[in-house]
This record gives sequence, C-alpha cells and structure tokens, in this order.
Amino acid sequence: MNIYLVVKTLHILSSTILFGTGIGIAFFMFRSMRTNNLHEKFYAAKNTVLADCLFTLPAVIIQPLSGIALIYLVGYNWNDFWLTTTYIIYILVGLCWLPVVWIQIQLKRMVAVAIETEEQLPQRYYRLFKLWCALGWPGFIGLMAVFYLMVAKPI
Repeated sequence: MNIYLVVKTLHILSSTILFGTGIGIAFFMFRSMRTNNLHEKFYAAKNTVLADCLFTLPAVIIQPLSGIALIYLVGYNWNDFWLTTTYIIYILVGLCWLPVVWIQIQLKRMVAVAIETEEQLPQRYYRLFKLWCALGWPGFIGLMAVFYLMVAKPI
C-alpha cells in the first residue's frame, strides 16, 4: 500500500465533499428563500445545519491534516508561494464559514419559532439571510482558488 496515494485520495475526496456539500447547501438554502412555506424553509435550514455537521466539518478538519501529510510525504517547501497563498485563502474561507454556520442555526431557530407561534418571520431572518449569501461567495471563490493552486502549483 502506498501511503502517499492513500493520503492524496483522502485529500481529494475531502476537498470534493467540502466543495460539493457547500454548493448543495447553498442551493437548497437559497431556494428556500423563494418559498413562503415555513415548513419548506425549516426543512432546508434543518438539513443544511445537519449536512454541515456530518459532511463539511469533517472535511474542513481532514483537509489541512491531509495537506500537511502530503507536504511532508512529497517534500514540498512549507513556505512555497502556492502553499502560503493556500493557507491564507483557507483561513479566510474558514472565517467566512464559521459565521455562516452560526447564521444557519439562527435561521433554523427563527423558522421553528415562526411555525410554532404561527407568525411571520422577523426582519432579522431576511437580514441574516442576506449576510449568509454575502459570506458564501468569498468562501466559494476562495475554494476555487485553492483548487487552482493545488493543480497548478505556481511558483
């Protein structure tokens, strides 16, 4: 068994899960904004939070661990431009993702309360949703930039 190939496969799979789950979550949450049905909004928010816990969080942890292992196994210089840039982007993406998770939990709670009380969603829901969207874009663009850096490895 070649440990390098195992670690590289794990790194690629976790990056795919990270990016793919993110796009899936974004799609369903964004689509939930287009309905007035609170139960549909709740279903989307509840499963978005669940998907982040089950898929995104483990991938977020595996990515740097497998990346460190690959740097060690291949013998890359830890401070190569493409790696340093990747570290910075990954941290910035994480700084966008953490409030996004918090926002998703808040949105889910607000929808649950609206269902329970049979009232409309508060204006805070819509403000947080806009912030959720605004933080999502840098995260996705950042991950695409990391994909590019991993493939091209520019000096």
